[in-house]
Amino acid sequence: MEIVNVVLIGIGATAVMDAWLMLLKRLGVPTLNFAFIGRWAGHLVRGTFAHAAIAKSAPVKGELALGWLMHYAIGIAFSVLLVLVQGLQWTAHPTLLPAVAVGLATVAAPLLVMQPAMGAGIASSKTPTPLKNCLRSVANHTVFGLGLYMAASLTALF
Repeated sequence: MEIVNVVLIGIGATAVMDAWLMLLKRLGVPTLNFAFIGRWAGHLVRGTFAHAAIAKSAPVKGELALGWLMHYAIGIAFSVLLVLVQGLQWTAHPTLLPAVAVGLATVAAPLLVMQPAMGAGIASSKTPTPLKNCLRSVANHTVFGLGLYMAASLTALF
């Protein structure tokens, strides 16, 4: 049952982040194209880690679906990280600070791995607005951390 709760926490936190991204999109703020995550993952299994520009790399069949699958799998993996750091008892009595701290820590993934691998450079350094992009990533992952807490609070009720 504990594994199910951890998976549900990851799915719930990722859904909270997705709701945030949908709100940003409605407000005209550019958000992540999940097809590019799928394209990157599709090329990764074929042996290509880094791209000059992921948007210019060859499309991969089913890349949008693969991108969404990767997005949720990563969210679940980050919830596992939180439980590994805090212990399983945290899922029964979740607290906000560890969830937000892990959410903030997970911003290292896009800034140090995904963005460079997709051609945007470390911390979006190769984009026209690196600081804005980094702050947007920090905000998104803070929301993910809040989602970890919210999802854990819900699962703790059952």
